[in-house]
Amino acid sequence: MTQPLPIDFEQVFMHAPIGMCVSHNRIIQQANLAMAAMFGYEVEALRQTSFQEIYPTADEFERTGLRLVPLLNEKGFYSDERIMKRSNDEMFWCHVTGHALNRDNPHAAGIWTFEDVSAKRPIAPGLTPREREIAALLVEGKTSKLIARQVELSPRTVEMHRARLMRKFAASTSSELVHKLLSITP
Repeated sequence: MTQPLPIDFEQVFMHAPIGMCVSHNRIIQQANLAMAAMFGYEVEALRQTSFQEIYPTADEFERTGLRLVPLLNEKGFYSDERIMKRSNDEMFWCHVTGHALNRDNPHAAGIWTFEDVSAKRPIAPGLTPREREIAALLVEGKTSKLIARQVELSPRTVEMHRARLMRKFAASTSSELVHKLLSITP
């Protein structure tokens, strides 16, 4: 009987087919090759880099950080699809999943995965940061009332952003807007 080969977990992490990183206080400690390629960096260039660098704006970085803390505290993990930014400033849709290693301080240490979903969902040009945020939450199936609570806006303001999105996407109903955001023809 042959002995199994020892597993080199560092090599498993580095060559995983999905973007991965380990973070400490929203600073990337180590990223793998897939994450570096997805965001257009060398692995070493991502080390000790703030997650802010891969967000479209500093405001989106801050709002997302605040939004995910209660969920990480409650469940220990967080998952969503959001617009991220490559090193060349190109925006793209990304499925992000994170696991907090310390629920009492969810930003202290985490393990994150990133999957580029832009082939299924291209970005519409000309969206404001707030419209991108609202669009991402609409795609998750959230109502205006839930979105308002989550992003700390009034439901009326969320409806205003939804109406702008509907005009920009030439959608006559909310479900048509979501289909267009998902690049699905109704």
